[in-house]
Amino acid sequence: MNIPISQQYAIGIDIGGTNTKFGLVNHRGDISYHGSILTHQHENVEDFIEDLFKALLPAIDDSGGIEFIRGIGVGAPNGNIYNGTIEYAPNLKWKGIIPMAALVSKKFGLPARLTNDANAAAVGEMMYGSAKGMKDFIMITLGTGVGSGIVANGQLIYGHDGFAGELGHTIIIPDGRFHPGTGHYGSLESYASATGVARTALEFLDKRPDEVTLLRNYRKEEIDSRIVYECAIQGDAMALEVYEFTGKILGLAFANFVMFSSPEAIILFGGMSKAGELILKPTRENMEKNLLPIFQNKVKIIFSELKEADAAILGASALVWETR
Repeated sequence: MNIPISQQYAIGIDIGGTNTKFGLVNHRGDISYHGSILTHQHENVEDFIEDLFKALLPAIDDSGGIEFIRGIGVGAPNGNIYNGTIEYAPNLKWKGIIPMAALVSKKFGLPARLTNDANAAAVGEMMYGSAKGMKDFIMITLGTGVGSGIVANGQLIYGHDGFAGELGHTIIIPDGRFHPGTGHYGSLESYASATGVARTALEFLDKRPDEVTLLRNYRKEEIDSRIVYECAIQGDAMALEVYEFTGKILGLAFANFVMFSSPEAIILFGGMSKAGELILKPTRENMEKNLLPIFQNKVKIIFSELKEADAAILGASALVWETR
């Protein structure tokens, strides 16, 4: 059956450390169906793909059946676009090299392509969001981890092996905080992710036991980035200081990034970006302070215009439309 492109859909899948989000996307970038499953509940990848298939089946049926689905695009941590594999992703339970595109293709009976999750978000932002019309920008995803997609001269930078752009794992504080996923010390992700914000709050509480703070209203195991944010918007001094500290680290990292690629903008995406000016102000100040004069006051730091779930789904689905 020769189905017109106007009636076809791509499946876009965004695999995150905590949740996997997915949608059906037409060739104009309209998402007609959203869904999600928990990533971390699945100890092995086969069970994950089985649950993903079951979750998507109703949407596939509603679209007219599998023959109306053009293909599947997947964004994943440490995704290698050249091989369709997830390789040694520190924030996923499945270790080693996972042939995700091949496994998904086999289960669904559809062609599947895979790329890094942050690269997928960058493509979505470039096609439909804040970076529309930009040829040089860096997308930073601030979620469970810190991901990045680098676009230069209108092209995503993949590197010779498909892994360029792991800015979250750059060492920003030598011999700094331990990252349990990688075994390294002092990476940006250890400080600027949602997990890093919670760890900073816990460190402050331990080091300053006599300081009065709303954070003490919670058990230590309860404290996460959402609670830190809620305390900060109530004016809690310690919670606000957590954001100042995080912004200092992030701004220093951004200064380094700007000086190697001179982007027009750095675009923030993901749950942590919801903190708005709490994170943006100290980040911008510390970035400018650490830049050479030729780079100062040139680079915008802006928030994604797309819904949190949409950028990576749209970018992943774009892989499908590129295949033919």
